[in-house]
Amino acid sequence: MFNALILNQEDKKTFATIEQIDESQLPEGDVLVAVDYSSLNYKDGLAITGKGKIIRNFPMVPGIDLAGQVLHSDDPRYQAGDSVVLTGWGVGENHWGGMAQKASLKADWLVPLPQGLTPKQAMIVGTAGFTAMLCVQALLDADIKPEDGSILVTGASGGVGSVAVTLLSQLGYKVAAVTGRVEQNGPLLEKLGASQIIDRCEFEEPSRPLEKQIWAGAVDTVGSKVLAKVLSQMDYDSAVAACGLAGGFDLPTTVMPFILRNVRLQGIDSVNCPQDRRIAAWKKIAELLPASYFEQACTEITLDEAPQYAEDITNGQTTGRVVIKL
Repeated sequence: MFNALILNQEDKKTFATIEQIDESQLPEGDVLVAVDYSSLNYKDGLAITGKGKIIRNFPMVPGIDLAGQVLHSDDPRYQAGDSVVLTGWGVGENHWGGMAQKASLKADWLVPLPQGLTPKQAMIVGTAGFTAMLCVQALLDADIKPEDGSILVTGASGGVGSVAVTLLSQLGYKVAAVTGRVEQNGPLLEKLGASQIIDRCEFEEPSRPLEKQIWAGAVDTVGSKVLAKVLSQMDYDSAVAACGLAGGFDLPTTVMPFILRNVRLQGIDSVNCPQDRRIAAWKKIAELLPASYFEQACTEITLDEAPQYAEDITNGQTTGRVVIKL
């Protein structure tokens, strides 16, 4: 028997309980993992509190990522004792996720935990950090070099943006960070490596299809009119890695940035990512993220504390990362 946080729904209201279950109750999977750490993200908070329509099938174990050790595997790629990490793939949404002491998973969803990262560190990085690495890799693939000019990061104080700032600065890029709270977030972003802090309001104003060329590359985590503004300011033959839809689905721009300046817009999806690229991204994370990144604000909680922290995170009352020790 082992502990799991189980979500159920009654009269359209979601409620969470900590229960003892056995392996026979887990969904089918190729690999059985002893979960060392999961994390509590905003999406997890919405799922646990029922404030968002994240989960449609009950009962459900939430937790969109996890890290731990293989207990049993029917797939030759993994052996008992291997350390693994999982982000994305809909776990915690339509397949039982990380907030249980054991998880039954498809082998294709797993990535070997790279040398140099502990399970806790992997969950401090989490899905957000993995997505940030994919964005940075897209700029590298586009052959954007540090000497080409500054890289803009929108939503820089968020999970994806803050890791992108850190990774880019570690690679030697000059980074301009866009945040909605300059006074509050500016010092931390500078500590992470940003050389310029820009108020988000400058990117929420209406933009022309083409404005002054400023940026050699960009990581956009917002989308919509912010992304349109970013595109209008890109250098010739530049690239934008876009991963966010927080601003909405519409993109109020024209083809002019793409035709007249050869701007390359690269969409980043942390789920629809080939396995070789996924493995390479985690190895690069282990290589690039400095120890100081893991020393920043991180709250470690128990499974019993997860429901209350879910309320706090959806109410904007937490700072930094929240990881769950299983």
